[in-house]
Amino acid sequence: MIDELATLGWLLLIVAFGAIVPIVPTGAAVSGTAALVFHERPFTIGLVIAAGALGAYAGDLVMYAMCRFGGVQLARRLRWLRDEEHLTSVKERLKARQVPVLLVSRLIPGGRVPVLLAAAFAGIPWRTFVVANAPACALWSAVYAAIGLAGGSIFPEPWQGVVAAIVLILLVNQAITWWNKWRDITSTSSASG
Repeated sequence: MIDELATLGWLLLIVAFGAIVPIVPTGAAVSGTAALVFHERPFTIGLVIAAGALGAYAGDLVMYAMCRFGGVQLARRLRWLRDEEHLTSVKERLKARQVPVLLVSRLIPGGRVPVLLAAAFAGIPWRTFVVANAPACALWSAVYAAIGLAGGSIFPEPWQGVVAAIVLILLVNQAITWWNKWRDITSTSSASG
């Protein structure tokens, strides 16, 4: 029991830290933990989802606060936030559908921070963000835990499931990154042509 609580505590801390420092692979942490508990104590998967969601939620609150209070300097570095048309489009989507936009931003590599900045610039109130982000974090954690469960159920050894889940997450993230770069290149070349 103490080992399980320590594992869940570490997961919560890693995901919260990763939500603030976006280079930490938080999805892989949730997937790997889910694959591990599948073999050890499968009934604790709900706790893995809860720990991942709470970590993501806490980290997002800190990140949103940073965006609200210091986002102007960060926004100057992001190319698409200088494009008023694109920023207006994201603001409108956020005002119309907060939960789906926040969820999608969590699932797309590199998408969460720009959406949080846009939410801060759009003036999404704290109360709205706090309520809308909770289901987005819970769904995000459930998606990554499901990936880990799939890896854990396919392989007989826990470590194999953990490795498979992490590799799958990294491959999906890389594919999305390549897709976004390809889309940016094609849209840039078609706009200039």
